[in-house]
Amino acid sequence: MGRLVIFCALLALSSLSLATPSLALTPFTSPAAETSSAASPQPAIDAVNAAPDERIQERIRGIFGELPAFSRVEVQVSEGVVTLSGTVPGSADAKRAEAIASRVSGVVTVENRIERDVSIAAGSGALARVAQRWDSLVKLLPLVALAVAIGLAIASVGYLLGRLGTLWERIAPNSFMAELFAGLVRFSFAILGLVVALDMLGATALLGAVLGGAGVIGIALGFAMRDTIENYVASLLLSLRQPFRARDWVCIDDHEGHVIRLTSRATILMTLDGNQLRIPNAQVFNATILNFTANPQRRFDFELGIDAEDDPTDARHLGVEVLAGLPFVLADPPPSARVEQVGDSNIVIRFLGWIDQRETDWYKARSRAIPAVKRALEEAGFALPEPIYRLRFDPTAPPPFEAGQHTAPARPARPVQRRAPMPDNAAGDVAPENSVLDMVEEERRANSGKDKDLLDPASPRE
Repeated sequence: MGRLVIFCALLALSSLSLATPSLALTPFTSPAAETSSAASPQPAIDAVNAAPDERIQERIRGIFGELPAFSRVEVQVSEGVVTLSGTVPGSADAKRAEAIASRVSGVVTVENRIERDVSIAAGSGALARVAQRWDSLVKLLPLVALAVAIGLAIASVGYLLGRLGTLWERIAPNSFMAELFAGLVRFSFAILGLVVALDMLGATALLGAVLGGAGVIGIALGFAMRDTIENYVASLLLSLRQPFRARDWVCIDDHEGHVIRLTSRATILMTLDGNQLRIPNAQVFNATILNFTANPQRRFDFELGIDAEDDPTDARHLGVEVLAGLPFVLADPPPSARVEQVGDSNIVIRFLGWIDQRETDWYKARSRAIPAVKRALEEAGFALPEPIYRLRFDPTAPPPFEAGQHTAPARPARPVQRRAPMPDNAAGDVAPENSVLDMVEEERRANSGKDKDLLDPASPRE
């Protein structure tokens, strides 16, 4: 009975194993191994699992045999260490051979002893690259010609627009600005043509390098030519401001003269003694400018001293009446006089009168007014004293001459010769002095084609 039970149990287990599907066992792979496999940059080249050195060597030689650049490369394998020797055309080929050999399965490491062949006889690879580049250049020539043609066409449009002088003169406030606008238009179109041409050739990176280099060079030149650039900017601002005109009588700091012209570099003056003076525009722009011609009315003044015992009010009134009677002194504004100071022996009075510089020379008017007022004061009994010095003698000092010494004979007094009074028409020649202005005109005519004058009479004065 026991044997029967055991037999039935074995029969049931066998039937259960036949009815249940078989379970397949798969090897376990750790997550770290999966990550390492996914991070592998390139798949390995499988030679043969657990291949010996001969199979690795044959595998690498077979790969190199399909590549012309590795025809001179020798391969040796020992214990999984691959040694590469020989020559290749370029240095990049040596790195490529090492990368290929290291990807073959079973390789432990690669010893790269490949050298670049620089001999002419073996330089067929370099010559081939040169020939290839030459062929590429020949094929690119039609596109280069088209790009150059389009670039020149764009630059020509800018050049034609820059030559429209009438258009820029209407837009710009003066001729100097008109030339500057025209130059900017020509330069902008030239840069645009260059950008378009390089974009057609696919060389925009070259344009960036050129512009970057030009920027660095521009900064260096800016520091080196700082004074020149400052002078040019000052010329531009002076041409806009127009602080003076040609032929104006000006005083720039300590320099006085008539303006000949304003150029892009300097302001040229004709001094009152007939010399040409060039002042850099940067200095003119920062200088104090006194323009005597801007207002035709100009005042002259002079000082006269009367005796301390005389009445200064009467002297002032008399001097003003004399100035008002001179034909070149303006009635509006009227002449005037004021007491400047009271000294030890005199009272100083300043007389002032106005003239029209278009009809009267300033120096001549002053030279005529001084003797006229002086003579009137003297004729009216006003004394014009000279400086008085007091001498003090020490009583204990010895006498200047001892007894028995002879004194020098006294010289006879020289009679004072007085000139005849000035006639009434002696104040006639006060016309403006035009000799310097004639020199200015001659200088402007002689250099009219050399330096362009930036002073425009049609532009508003500052």
